[in-house]
Amino acid sequence: MNIIDSHIHFSNIESFKKTAVDMSKVDYSFCGYIKEFEANNIVASIAMGVQETKSGSFPDENSLNPMLLDLEKDIPHNIYSCVGINPSRLVGVNKNEELKNIEKYIQTHAVKALKIYAGYYHYHVYDDVYKPVYELAVKYKLPVVIHSGDTYSERGILKYSHPLNVDELAVYNRDIHFVIAHLGDPWVMDCAEVVYKNDNVFADLSGLIVGDRQQVEKTSNQKLFFEHIKRALVYADCYNKFMFGSDWPLVEIGSYVEFIKKLIPLEYHEDVFYNNAKRIFKL
Repeated sequence: MNIIDSHIHFSNIESFKKTAVDMSKVDYSFCGYIKEFEANNIVASIAMGVQETKSGSFPDENSLNPMLLDLEKDIPHNIYSCVGINPSRLVGVNKNEELKNIEKYIQTHAVKALKIYAGYYHYHVYDDVYKPVYELAVKYKLPVVIHSGDTYSERGILKYSHPLNVDELAVYNRDIHFVIAHLGDPWVMDCAEVVYKNDNVFADLSGLIVGDRQQVEKTSNQKLFFEHIKRALVYADCYNKFMFGSDWPLVEIGSYVEFIKKLIPLEYHEDVFYNNAKRIFKL
C-alpha cells in the first residue's frame, strides 16, 4: 500500500536534530529521508515549514515570513511544502511586507498548505492577526494546518493550542479546510467532536508517540494509551477525515505506520494512509 505522510519536518531546528539522535534514532537528512520513507512505501510527504534564527530558539519570534524548509540545500522531490506563519511579525510596522512575502512565495512555489503554530506563538487561532493569512488561504484555495495539543517546547502556552479553538474558527470560515494536527492530543475527544461537527475540519494522526521502534511498540501496547486514541476515532466515526502523519524525525517511521494501522479498521486503510491526504492537499 502506498502511503502519504501528511505531517513531517525537514528544517534545521536544533530540538528536531537532538530528538533524532537521542530518541527516535533516525537519520535526519536527505539520504535518511529517502532510505526510511522508500522502505515504508511512503510516496509523498507534507513538510511543515518552520525556522529558527539561532540554534535552540524555536519557537522563534524573529523568523521571517513565510517559514520554510531548510534542513539541507536539496529537498527530496516528493516533499511538498506547508509554509509556516510567524504571527509575531504580522503585528509590527513591517506586517504588510511580510504578508506580501507570503503571497509571493505562494505564487511562485508549489505550496500545498499554510501552517499555524498555535501554542508556540501566543495568539488564538481566531485572533485578527491571522485574518489576512486566512484570506490568502481562501484566495489560493489552500488548507490550513493548525498545531494542536501538547507543544514540543516549554515556551508554548497550551490555552492557545486547544482543539476547541478550531471550532469557532471553522464556523466563521466555512470556505477553508482546517487540519487539526496531532489529533489535538491529549484532548483527543475534543478534537474528535470538532472534526465530527464541522464539515470543513479534518485531523492528522501525527506525533502521538515520540521515539524509536522500541518506544513506539512499548507505548502502543499500553492499553490505556491505545484506547485513549481509539475512543476518539470511534466517536468521530468519519475515517474520510483522518490522515496518517508521523511528525518525522520525532519517530521511527516503520513502527509508527504499524501503530496507526492497528488503530484504523482495515477497510479504511487506503483512505487514512493515502486518499484523504491526496484529496485535501490536492496532490
